[in-house]
Amino acid sequence: MTLDFLPEHLQAKLTAYMQLLRIDRPIGTLLLLWPTYWALWLAAAGMPDLGNILVFGLGVFMMRAAGCAINDFADRKVDGHVKRTRARPLATGQIAPAEAVMLFLGLCLASFLMVVLFTNTLTLYLSFGGLVLAFIYPFMKRFTHLPQLFLGAAFSWAIPMAWAAEANEVTRLAWLLFTANVLWTVAYDTLYAMVDRDDDLKIGVKSTAILFGDADRLIVGILQALVILILAMVGSQAELGVLYYLGLVGMAVFFAYQQHLIRLREREACFHAFLNNNWAGAIVFAGLFLDTLMR
Repeated sequence: MTLDFLPEHLQAKLTAYMQLLRIDRPIGTLLLLWPTYWALWLAAAGMPDLGNILVFGLGVFMMRAAGCAINDFADRKVDGHVKRTRARPLATGQIAPAEAVMLFLGLCLASFLMVVLFTNTLTLYLSFGGLVLAFIYPFMKRFTHLPQLFLGAAFSWAIPMAWAAEANEVTRLAWLLFTANVLWTVAYDTLYAMVDRDDDLKIGVKSTAILFGDADRLIVGILQALVILILAMVGSQAELGVLYYLGLVGMAVFFAYQQHLIRLREREACFHAFLNNNWAGAIVFAGLFLDTLMR
């Protein structure tokens, strides 16, 4: 996106905002979007309401951006000491901490208004849980080696919300899907944390990559196997067909590829393995979409 038509100081400011909100890096949005759409399609047992598709698509984008803003606010004093994050706009002083907080609050308010205006009361009540999780997750890495678990809950909270918006209830099947996504998030965010492990050990930031130590690959593999197993249980209970299960086979292939990538625990390879999870989520959605379309 070019901003050449603006004065240079505005170009620099808007570019910094885009970097803060990760608009130039959509991977986090996609990792939120796929399980949210899994939930919508499963709750509808077919094609969900178009309004819900649009509301949750936009909501995922805004809440991921809000999460990035509050994450960088929480990490503003440590990002400068980490190779991957030292150029972030809060770490370099391009954006003031108060600006990041205001962006977080503004995006949360916009998302909340969408829920109020376009969904139902149950979804509205559930949205408060999502807001709390989005706010507390970035601070967990100071207190626990399991911040990835809190991220998993935050990234998965859109599942019961989407289910409630589409079906006006949250069933056991929705919580089963929630569990699968929490485990998947812990797995791929551990890959992400493996990139920063050396830096995090120096500055005292905690993560599952540090907690798991030399067992990191094994534990990530176990988590990935559990994700496949639970998603297969979801398919069985929802009486889905062969196309959905082919999507799960595709996810398993991507997981095997990720294990190959991280075999030497190299930074770039671990980061590439993390990014590869977008395709793992997309292929499950493709299988679910085609399966419901063919009914």
